[in-house]
Amino acid sequence: MRWWGAGREGPGRRGRVVAGLAVVVAGLLLFHRGVPGSVGSLLESFLPWFGPVVVVLFGLALLRRSGVASVALVLPVAAWAYVCGGLLLPGEGAGSGAYGLVVVQHNVSDENPDPAGTARAMAGAGADLVALEELVPPALSVYEEVLASAYPYHAVRGTVGLWSKHPLSGVRPVDLRPRGITEPWDRGLRAVARTPRGEVAVYVAHLPSVRVRTSGLASSRRDESAGRLGDAVAAEEVGTVVLLGDLNGTVDDRGLDPLTSRMGVPGRGLALSFPAAFPVARIDQVMARSATVGRIRTLPATGSDHLPVLARVTPDTP
Repeated sequence: MRWWGAGREGPGRRGRVVAGLAVVVAGLLLFHRGVPGSVGSLLESFLPWFGPVVVVLFGLALLRRSGVASVALVLPVAAWAYVCGGLLLPGEGAGSGAYGLVVVQHNVSDENPDPAGTARAMAGAGADLVALEELVPPALSVYEEVLASAYPYHAVRGTVGLWSKHPLSGVRPVDLRPRGITEPWDRGLRAVARTPRGEVAVYVAHLPSVRVRTSGLASSRRDESAGRLGDAVAAEEVGTVVLLGDLNGTVDDRGLDPLTSRMGVPGRGLALSFPAAFPVARIDQVMARSATVGRIRTLPATGSDHLPVLARVTPDTP
């Protein structure tokens, strides 16, 4: 009976399966946009996790003592470095460099058992702007009370809110409601923050949840809301725009193309934010137009099922 690595294979045959898998992994990393429909969207949500897959394949190549497999593994290693490697490079931290807005994004969870503790953690982050989602009574009043001293300006629309150290104006809801939803559904707001570098339009959004199925992602409502949000950003007259929100998708997910095609995303930092117990993806996002988003990182866990994320956003020089 032959097992993995057993038998009298010649050096040209040994490790061909591993080599084939290496080529497939490299192809999926580089050409994930070619995978159709919701399956492709699901694949794009977990691209960084191809890294551990490559490590496993490398271990199998060593076990097989296969030169063919080892050479083939150059392909997925290079592909992963090209697609995801930049996220691991050092970059500007949130507390260094030229002037910028330090921002925090956090879905606080409508089932959070400790809203006061979560609010204190947000106040202690030292951010200029704090965006929160899943704000529900009576926890909302707790957030307003605890954050008041650090953030004299705030706005809440429905279940999303923005706290700011800078004056806010032009506050209005943003309609992200997908078709077919008839109940109250206010998950978007827009406000203008008057900062030392000028006006910044700030959007806070909570897009619909998606469901992972064997056929891919059930994401039609999320995608529709993303399209509505993208249209709102495109129509925004203030030049500098910052988007903070639980977008229920990663920046590689094609469902967020209406946003990522119009806005810059962090080039450094994995900041996996969900679920908090064992984060596998960053669905809490910071994006910007006419500004650069620096390295993004997670903050310590709160009572939520999401981790907060923090980044510095630096407006472009006029």
